[in-house]
Amino acid sequence: MASVDPAQNLPLMEEFLTLQGEGAHTGSSAYFLRIGGCDVGCHWCDVKESWNAELHPVTPLEQMVLNAVASGSPTVVVTGGEPLMWNMGPLTDALHAAGLQVHLETSGAYPLTGTWDWICLSPKKTKATRPEWYAVANELKVIVFNNDDFRWAEVHAQEINRGAERFLQPEWSKRDKALPEIIAYIERYPAWRLSLQTHKYIGLP
Repeated sequence: MASVDPAQNLPLMEEFLTLQGEGAHTGSSAYFLRIGGCDVGCHWCDVKESWNAELHPVTPLEQMVLNAVASGSPTVVVTGGEPLMWNMGPLTDALHAAGLQVHLETSGAYPLTGTWDWICLSPKKTKATRPEWYAVANELKVIVFNNDDFRWAEVHAQEINRGAERFLQPEWSKRDKALPEIIAYIERYPAWRLSLQTHKYIGLP
């Protein structure tokens, strides 16, 4: 693997044009940049191949921006892995300079870098969320794998800023069991909303 310098390049697992499948922007056009590297280690992660940054090509930021602009989507979603393992400032500056909206998907386990138009905070039990994320997140998304995750969701709901939208999302392999439980929970606690991985249902990446 070539040397990574976040001022110039980042390990890029994949990039693609699709529709955002989850959370507040479901159904919207989005160009995804999946950055390599993650040590959060969720056992149910559906992109475990992203964890080892050394497996992914070190890609110039300029090339990522050119590809994003060429996609025609007004929005870039930076995801992982855990992108905040790297300094995101140079990438978000370059994307904004090109006139793009920049969204982030993060566990909040690392310090905030970069300038974001939308932050989706998805805390994980395997690595603690840093306190500063609760004040800046636009969206709290909790993955429901088992019933204890409802308790886990409320722990973070107590910390998140009042303006943030709150979502419960069934873990894909447990969706048949978790979905009716989530629906019943939201009916009882309407501060929450349902998020589904709609891209998987309709065959998008």
